[in-house]
Amino acid sequence: MVDIGEWRPFREVSRLRREMDRLWDEYFGPGRRALQPLEEAWAPAIDVSEAADQITVKAEVPGMEAKDIDISLVGDVLTIKGEKKSEREEKKENYHLVERTYGSFSRSLKLPTAVKADKIDASYKQGVLTIVCPKKEEVKPKQIEIKAK
Repeated sequence: MVDIGEWRPFREVSRLRREMDRLWDEYFGPGRRALQPLEEAWAPAIDVSEAADQITVKAEVPGMEAKDIDISLVGDVLTIKGEKKSEREEKKENYHLVERTYGSFSRSLKLPTAVKADKIDASYKQGVLTIVCPKKEEVKPKQIEIKAK
């Protein structure tokens, strides 16, 4: 007699995923999953804060040197580009796990208000890039007096 039970399609998908991971591990080695890109793109995490007189952008770029980072402003779009170079030496080491990412990145963000492009200051300390963008002064309407003759 055949046992009729509830069919759960996601259970089958999960089983297939586990089997694919097992086969992938056999071929490429443990730690690299089948659905994980072989060359992962990376981009730094960014915080943007606003004070009364400035916009501050902080980007986490550990393991980089300031000379490997480029910052540009076109209109109200700030772009941070760079390349994190691999530190691995070609030795006969067998890696069991590789999680650090390397390569080029580019992050562009629209600033929430107009800034003084010629006054932007950037600094790099302990893996954090800090960009301070002084705000442009708001254009205030000028009251024009009418002279009666």
